[in-house]
Amino acid sequence: MDLKPKSFFVVGVMSGTSLDGLDLALVEFNFNQNKWNYRFISAVTKPYDSFWVEQLSKARFLSAKALASLDNEYTNYLVNQIQTFIDQNTGSDIDLIGSHGHTVHHQPDKGITVQIGNQSKLSIELGKTVVCDFRVQDVVLGGQGAPLVPGGEYYLFADYDACINLGGFANISLIKNQLKPLAFDIAAANLVFNKLSNRLDLAYDSGGKIASKGSLVPKLLDELNALDYYKQTSPKSLGVEWISQYIEPIFNKFNQESISDLMHTYSIHLAGQISKVLPTSGKVLFSGGGTHNDFLLQQIKKNSTAEICIPSSVLIDYKEAMIFGFLGLLRVLGVNNCFSSVTGSTHNHSSGVIFENK
Repeated sequence: MDLKPKSFFVVGVMSGTSLDGLDLALVEFNFNQNKWNYRFISAVTKPYDSFWVEQLSKARFLSAKALASLDNEYTNYLVNQIQTFIDQNTGSDIDLIGSHGHTVHHQPDKGITVQIGNQSKLSIELGKTVVCDFRVQDVVLGGQGAPLVPGGEYYLFADYDACINLGGFANISLIKNQLKPLAFDIAAANLVFNKLSNRLDLAYDSGGKIASKGSLVPKLLDELNALDYYKQTSPKSLGVEWISQYIEPIFNKFNQESISDLMHTYSIHLAGQISKVLPTSGKVLFSGGGTHNDFLLQQIKKNSTAEICIPSSVLIDYKEAMIFGFLGLLRVLGVNNCFSSVTGSTHNHSSGVIFENK
């Protein structure tokens, strides 16, 4: 790969825990006047069909042998989806692909993080340099292996005081006026709303409309706010295991309440936890699917004195895919993309496994 040009064309690939689908973004990055810039060329979401929703949602319960088989099948799926996306964007000479894979296990306190779809087959079949498997190296170095997006936000969004991503989990990056970048997972977000929506045979609560019609359940709110995780200091991160262990048992105590009341209460809870960690002033960039949840955003704005910035829809929906492409580019360039102040690893490092097409 020729690293001399100042512009790089990169495909970023992201599969989130909320199982909405596979996000792909083709982005041009260039480094001018000591600053990284980006330009979206194309972006698309390939929704998971019922087969993949079921397979990925059950993946963490599989035996090692069955998971290895699924890993191989999912890698083949990624090859097909990425190749189709590349074929649709023939005007750009793509330098590399940065792919997150799909997280199956994330328990960094036990030294465990597993993402499927991170095989050398990606590079071999696609004929491109591929950077993937970003989390494992950080966990080996004593870190949380998450959140990783701040490694890109630090370079690309330095004009903001903080960035909030509302995906399966809500996380924050504190960037401006920081001696070191700080970031952590705040709470579970879309994963909880989607699980509740599923009880109504809906994939998600569009715009937070169901939640907005509900009423507060004070005792439920108190139990949620009392969770020990919120008292912990960063570095800290969350996985789907945490929801199963702590959130679901609380909701089971209140299963006589209506879904709208449960959603309403969780919205108040999540907005409160987010507001607690926001800077008191300055600009905060919001992105991720949860940014389309109007009711949640209203609750956050009620409790915040910072300027809430909602970007274009392409940045809302594809910021994470773009950043994993960018993290891959930084890895190939040998630039640190993972910070010890964020993950708790022993030192800053450039993370990701490089598979080069030879």
